[in-house]
Amino acid sequence: PRYRPDWASLDARPLPAWFDRAKVGVFVHWGVFSVPAWGSEWFWWHWQGQHDAAYERFVRRRFPPGTTYADFAPHFTAYDFQPRQWAQLFQRAGARYVVLTSKHHEGFTNWGSPVSWNWNSVDTGPHRDLVGELGEALRESNLHYGLYHSLMEWFNPLYLSDKQNEFKTQSFILKKTMPELYDLVLKYKPDLIWSDGDWEAPDSYWNSTSFLAWLYNDSPVKDTVVVNDRWGRGCSCRHGGFYNCADKFRPGTLPDHKWEMCSSLDKLSWGYRSNMSLTEVMDERSMIEELVQTVSLGGNYLLNVGPTKEGVIAPIFQERLLALGRWLDTNGEAIYESQPWRVQMENTTDTVWYTSKGPVVFAIFLLWPQDSVLRLSSPIPSPGTQVTLLGFAGTLEWQESPGKGMLITLPCLLPSPLPPQPGWAVKLEGVK
Repeated sequence: PRYRPDWASLDARPLPAWFDRAKVGVFVHWGVFSVPAWGSEWFWWHWQGQHDAAYERFVRRRFPPGTTYADFAPHFTAYDFQPRQWAQLFQRAGARYVVLTSKHHEGFTNWGSPVSWNWNSVDTGPHRDLVGELGEALRESNLHYGLYHSLMEWFNPLYLSDKQNEFKTQSFILKKTMPELYDLVLKYKPDLIWSDGDWEAPDSYWNSTSFLAWLYNDSPVKDTVVVNDRWGRGCSCRHGGFYNCADKFRPGTLPDHKWEMCSSLDKLSWGYRSNMSLTEVMDERSMIEELVQTVSLGGNYLLNVGPTKEGVIAPIFQERLLALGRWLDTNGEAIYESQPWRVQMENTTDTVWYTSKGPVVFAIFLLWPQDSVLRLSSPIPSPGTQVTLLGFAGTLEWQESPGKGMLITLPCLLPSPLPPQPGWAVKLEGVK
């Protein structure tokens, strides 16, 4: 059946299965904002939209008088950008999909957009098609490719004029936003479109439903493409494909709709900041905790890095991504392709979370119990119940717990000078 350009019809489209199975993705915020590399990727807005004194001072101190935001573009060089290295890193991090900013609210496009003359990565800056190069490398590594795209552009005169007309005119949509979205889909055939920048105007202004109807009915990716929920004011958490709801969204209980939590390794920004300090970078434990809680509640985890203007992913970010990958090498069986279980969290503690695959249940515990006995009150064991610890050979001894549930005797951990890994998973077979 063909989808109609209305939410009732579009929302009924089943989400392509690859997305729920993937569970883990990497988000990349990269653009002209990587040049000042200060504050956040909203640099231009804070500097010239809000005239924030700290940003004005920063520019005065570091750049020649009369500097404009456009003057930063030639310094966005991507000299050290090696797409294959990025793809290998993301693969080793355990990601199954990657989402790159094709265009942020600044309007600069990371491909040679035909309607962004001289404000794109082919005409100026890197003089390279960043969207295309990364796409090719990711596909060689069998990773799904997603594109973040901002519907609005802060200072685009066409947008400002539509805004002044209370969005009753659509010059910006017809001449800029829609041509770019169609161009991205036809040229790069993305597996995912991560829409943003929608909140100032209703979806009728953005022409979202007619674009999505074309995407689902007639585009080259109609059977595989996945989209999020940022398609106009009031759409978030209500319409579209999977739900983001809000940045760093945590639902607390199991939602009845597929969702994604996007989080950033730099706790203060999505784009690269040259003055970032170690305490502002998420540690391994927090990262694993967010991943486990998200997947247990049926979500996907999209973890962000901001590369430098030269195209380098900071070593501290690489280190965190590789730590995530190592954890997934051992415990991925409890994460990838899993489903929420009938209980998501052990009711006595928020340090034990559950996932399942068919009849198999996984209990992921974030703290190693002091006496090496794991107490689980939710699973109901049977005489044939078998318990194993992922990454550890052999089965574990268990007994029924007085009251209900089970007590599992964990292997003795040898004392080690290194802090133990943040989280382990036991596999329970033959429990209810």
